[in-house]
Amino acid sequence: MNLSSIGFFRSLRRDNHQFAVIGLGRFGRSVCSTLHKLGYQVLATDVDEKLVADALHEEMVGHALQLDSTEPAALKEAGIFEFDTVIIAIGNYIQESIITTLNVKEGGVPHVVAKASSEVHRKLLKRVGADHVVFPEYEAGCALARSLTKPSILDRFDLDPENSIVEMIVPDEFHGRTISELQLRNRYGLNLLAVSQDGKFKINPEPTKRLERGTAMVVIGHNKDINRLPI
Repeated sequence: MNLSSIGFFRSLRRDNHQFAVIGLGRFGRSVCSTLHKLGYQVLATDVDEKLVADALHEEMVGHALQLDSTEPAALKEAGIFEFDTVIIAIGNYIQESIITTLNVKEGGVPHVVAKASSEVHRKLLKRVGADHVVFPEYEAGCALARSLTKPSILDRFDLDPENSIVEMIVPDEFHGRTISELQLRNRYGLNLLAVSQDGKFKINPEPTKRLERGTAMVVIGHNKDINRLPI
């Protein structure tokens, strides 16, 4: 799973170095593995002892415990309530997911991220205190659809449902033209943030800079305006 495409890590606190992940299904394992590779301390738990053993054997976490997260006492004994951020990755088991989220919030964890499997599930998770809810399958599907219909878009950062920062290949129509000639703000309502040059990005390029086919550019603006670009 490409976590950058679903925006998962945007929901995590940047000053955190320790995370607890509850649930070691595919999503939970992906979160653990990526956090661990990035150098963060990760404590993982699951009710299935085999999944816990597998996570330890594959060295995707620093610590892993078998416990029932619907039991507040078990969470407290494991030290889950001491973490600043806890990820509830149980998504497919709605009752357990909701009870676990409630337990963790009542235990005093300030930042809880939970996986949802439906819109109703999302509403219930928010109702019991989840600070951020993710739909991995839905978001991955949206990213795939975008990559198939807009192959020139290399990466996308959704600021909110209506605005994004997009890295894209310079369109053929823009080749050889200067930034001032393109008038991106007047024609498309977009602002150009950077262009690639010799394998690196130049931030706030000069208006006289000519764009070249095959290089990349980064723009920010409303999604409907980005969709009007000749890509």
